[in-house]
Parts: sequence; structure tokens; C-alpha cells
Amino acid sequence: MEKFKIWLKKNWSVTLLFAIFVLLLVSPDAKAWLMRQIISTGLLNSKIEEKNVEKPANENIATISESFSVKDESGQSINVSELKGKVVFINFWASWCPPCRAEFPSIQKFYEKYEGNDELVFITINLDDEPQAGKHYFEKEKFTIPFLIPNGNIPNEYFSGSLPTTVILDKTGKIRMHHAGMADYSKDSFYEEINQLLKD
Repeated sequence: MEKFKIWLKKNWSVTLLFAIFVLLLVSPDAKAWLMRQIISTGLLNSKIEEKNVEKPANENIATISESFSVKDESGQSINVSELKGKVVFINFWASWCPPCRAEFPSIQKFYEKYEGNDELVFITINLDDEPQAGKHYFEKEKFTIPFLIPNGNIPNEYFSGSLPTTVILDKTGKIRMHHAGMADYSKDSFYEEINQLLKD
């Protein structure tokens, strides 16, 4: 035991790094915290495309007509095709996904900032195998964004399997941003882009 104490005094920094590594390995919350520090730089954020950006003719651009629906906790369905005339923020996430956990507080801040704006709709879609796990995470973190789950198939143009994925539709239903991976949605620069979409 005495030898171990001596070794520990000499190698405390290695021991500390090892403990941090183990914590990051086993704790989704610790991983999410570290990732949150990374995304807070804004370097991983995508920009919303300009209105007049021309796409190649062969590129498949999803519009509101290529629709899908989600349902809330009461079973009420929301069809994306019925949201024409509004800006739609769609986020696909799961409670077991550390990058999703990392970005979700910024989505909550974004939601709180625009909650009273009827022209902006938040569709945050939980993809846990058991929705109750996602609901438990929401309650633990005290998130107030509507808890939604898929109500049928989701077209690949919106989601192709990478979590988290965020899609923003303009008022015509055109996809103006498609971002696979984590980002910070509480930046002023992002709000400026959203405000421009709301004016269009």
C-alpha cells in the first residue's frame, strides 16, 4: 500500500488523465459536456443557404411535398406538408447519442427565444427504440420543446441515419440547411439567418 501511495504521488497527473478518460468512456453526460465545449466555438455549425442559390439539375432537393408526419404524446399527428408558409426547424435525435445531448441545450435556448413566433415550427423527433427513454431524458433535463416521434417512414432527403441531423425548411418547403452532426443553435449569427428566413 505504501508503494502505491508513493507511485500515486509521482504519477498523479497520469492517474487524473486516466480517470477523466474512463469517465468520458462510460458517462454519456460527460461526453456530452466535452462535445458541448467543442460546439460552443461555432466551428461545426452549418450556414443556411442563400435564397437564390442554384442547385444542379440532377440534385434531389426535398420540398414540403415530399412529406412525413410525426405525433406528439397525446397521439396527435403533425404532417410536415401542412406547415407551408412557416419556417420549420427539424432535429432528429436520441437520448443515447452524446452529440445529440451536447447540442440539445442550444436547441432549447433557440426554442425559448422563438417560442412565441407562430411562423417558426420546431419538430424535434426522438429516435430512441423506446420513446420512454427519450421522454425520461427530456424530463430530467427539464426541456420544454414538444416531444415528438415518427409517425411512419421518414424520406431519406430529410434523414439518412446520422444522429443528430438538423434540417431547416423555408416557407416554400425548400430545404435551406441539412446538417448531419452536432452544432450550436444558440449563436446570434444563427438567429440572424433564421430572422432572414422569417422575413422572406
